Amino acid sequence: MTLRVLVVEDDREIRALIQATLSVEGFEVQTAVTLSEAMALLQHSPPDVIVLDLGLPDGEGLQLVHAVRRQLNVPIIVVSARHQEAQKIQLLDAGADDYLTKPFNVGELLARIRVALRHRGTALAAAVTEHALDDLRIDLATHAVQRNGEPVHLTPTEFKLLARLVRSAGKVVTHRQLLADVWGPEYTEHTHYLRLYMAQLRAKIERDPAEPRHLLTETGVGYRLAVE
Repeated sequence: MTLRVLVVEDDREIRALIQATLSVEGFEVQTAVTLSEAMALLQHSPPDVIVLDLGLPDGEGLQLVHAVRRQLNVPIIVVSARHQEAQKIQLLDAGADDYLTKPFNVGELLARIRVALRHRGTALAAAVTEHALDDLRIDLATHAVQRNGEPVHLTPTEFKLLARLVRSAGKVVTHRQLLADVWGPEYTEHTHYLRLYMAQLRAKIERDPAEPRHLLTETGVGYRLAVE
């Protein structure tokens, strides 16, 4: 199951950092720059987790905490440059699950998200972000794929498909799950997309695409990234 995170942050660099980090960890990430944009996203596609800045161009993050708690029981992690103890207490009392002060470590943010989800009954292990077998090396955090020490250039969709398989390395991922996670839930019947992109991936990372060593087909079920 892919969890959806709503990141509400008006600082472009911080927003991009959080989005990139969460995407590598396997989350589906939506972003909002303003309070009104975040409110609209809440109505249209409720998230599983919210990462929230406080000082937004059109209002205070506290308003969003109150609005969320009237509708949803999802973790809210506040990320703010504000240090006042009284404000932290006010936000936690209003329903925020945790409070991180900027500058922050993204590893700590991920750990706190996992803890908040675990408290709601969703156990979430740290994602697999690296893979190595024979001449193939994959590092999702740096978007680096190498074969025989040489960089392999992938399109964004090819990389997203490979990343999804890396996060479940050694396990079969069904056709429907791959289509939903890479293209979206409305594409679960479009298996021709999957065949096309899998052929492109094999052409780039396999020594012999006709006899794949890494990207294995589980006939009638899905695909698996080999681990040995």
